[in-house]
Amino acid sequence: MFVFRLIDSLIDPMNPFRQLGMQQLLVAAFAALVALAPAHGLAALPAAVDGKPLPSLAPMLEQTVPGVVNVSTVSEVAVDDHPLLRDPFFRRFFDIPGRQRSRESQSLGSGVVIDAARGLILTNHHVVRAADQIRVTFDDGRRLDAELVGSDPETDIAVLRVDPSAPLTEIPLADSDALQVGDFVVAIGSPFGLAHTVTSGIVSALGRTGLGIEGYESFIQTDASINPGNSGGPLVNLRGELVGLNTAILAPGGGNVGIGFAIPTNMVRIVAEQILEHGTVRRGRFGASAQDMTPELAGALDVEIFRGAVVSDVQPDSAAAEAGLKPGDIVTAVDGRAIASAGDLRSRIGLLQPGTRIRLDIIRNGKERRLQAVIEDPYADFVHGETLSPALEGALIGEGVRRSHRTRTRVVIVGPLRPGSPAWQNGLREGDLILQANREAVARLDDLEKALRSAGGLYSAQVFRDGQLLLLARR
Repeated sequence: MFVFRLIDSLIDPMNPFRQLGMQQLLVAAFAALVALAPAHGLAALPAAVDGKPLPSLAPMLEQTVPGVVNVSTVSEVAVDDHPLLRDPFFRRFFDIPGRQRSRESQSLGSGVVIDAARGLILTNHHVVRAADQIRVTFDDGRRLDAELVGSDPETDIAVLRVDPSAPLTEIPLADSDALQVGDFVVAIGSPFGLAHTVTSGIVSALGRTGLGIEGYESFIQTDASINPGNSGGPLVNLRGELVGLNTAILAPGGGNVGIGFAIPTNMVRIVAEQILEHGTVRRGRFGASAQDMTPELAGALDVEIFRGAVVSDVQPDSAAAEAGLKPGDIVTAVDGRAIASAGDLRSRIGLLQPGTRIRLDIIRNGKERRLQAVIEDPYADFVHGETLSPALEGALIGEGVRRSHRTRTRVVIVGPLRPGSPAWQNGLREGDLILQANREAVARLDDLEKALRSAGGLYSAQVFRDGQLLLLARR
C-alpha cells in the first residue's frame, strides 16, 4: 500500500515533487519497490494471504502429468511414387529394382495412461492411423515402444499397450455424466510439439453433436486451449480425474479460438472395453433412423416439445420394429437419460453391444409411452475367418447383398477384425465387400473358401470399400 500511495502522491498535481519529471518519478517508485521487495527477487508472490494459501493447480498436476505421454509414430512411405513406378510389369520390363521406401517420424499427438498394471494408454485413432511403429515419451524423458491393441475410427479412439514392468502412473476415469456446464477443467498434451503443456478453462457445453467430426458424437465442449498435438491427451477435472479425451477444435482461422472438443470418458470406457475384448468395436443394430425435432415438426405433430429425436424410418424385422417403434414417434429418453437430438440418440444406441436391453421413452399422438428393446447382433450369421482359411484369421466373414442401380448382387462381407491379424495384414478392413479372391468371382462363403484353398492363401482380392473398387495384392 505504501508504494501505491507514494505513486499517487508523486503524480498529484498539487505535489511540489511533480516538477521532477516522469522519468525521475518512475525511478523513485522503482526504488521504493526495491526497498520493499524480498531478498530473493522482485516478482516473488507470497505463499499465503492473511494466513490462507493461494489456490494452485500445481499439487493436482504433480500427480497427473506423469500419466500423460507424447505419441510419435514411424511410417514407411514410398520415395518413387510415380504411377508408372507402381506398375509391377513396368518394373520387370525395365529391370527396375523393388520400390524404394523411406521412414518418416512424426510427433502427432498425446495419450493418457489408464491402467498402469496392464500398460494401457488411450489416444485418438487419427493419431496412430497410418503408423508402422508407435513410441510414447513420458514427462521424465523415458521413451517406450507401444503396440496398437485396436482402434475405432467411428469414435476416434485407440488403445495402446506398453511394457507394464516399467513404472507407470495412471489417471483415474471419472463419470463424465456428472459434468456440468461451468465446471473447471484442465487440458494436458503436446500442442505444436511442446510436450506436457497445461491449459485450463471450463466446460462450455455438453452433448455436442452434428459437427461431422466423427461417426458417433456427444462431445464435451471446452474453452481450455486445445491445439494440434493435443489430440488424444486428457481433459481432467480439478481432482485430476479423466473426464474426456481431447480430439478436435473449431478453428476457422487455423488456430485455437476457444472452442475445443473432447470425447466423454463414459463413451471412451465403452469403446476401450470392447477393443480390449475383441480388438475392435462390435456394435449392435437397432434398425431405426431419426431426425432432429424442430419447431416445424412440433407444429406438424401437434406437440409442445422442441428437443428430442423424431423417428423417420423403422426397418422391418429389426429390433426397433420388435419393440413397437413407429415412424413419427418422438424419442425423449433412453434408459432414463434425456435425448436432445437425433445425433444424441444415434450415439446412445450406436455404442451398445448386441443383446443389450434398453428402455425407450417416447411420445406418440401426444401421449407418453415406454417401450422395451433388445439390441440385435448384426454379425450373428457371420463365421470366424479361420474356419475358411488361415489367411482370414482374426476377422468375421459373412454374406450379404450389394444394391446398385436397381440391381442386387450377392457378396461376401468383412465384419469386425483384429488389427495385426492375418486378415488385417492381407489388406482387408471392416465393411469391405469381397467381389473377387485370387481372380475368382466370389458371391458366397463357399466361393471364397474354394478360391483360397486352391491358391493356398489370399494373394489378391477385389473389394468395394467406401464407394470405390480397390485391388488388394500381397506385397
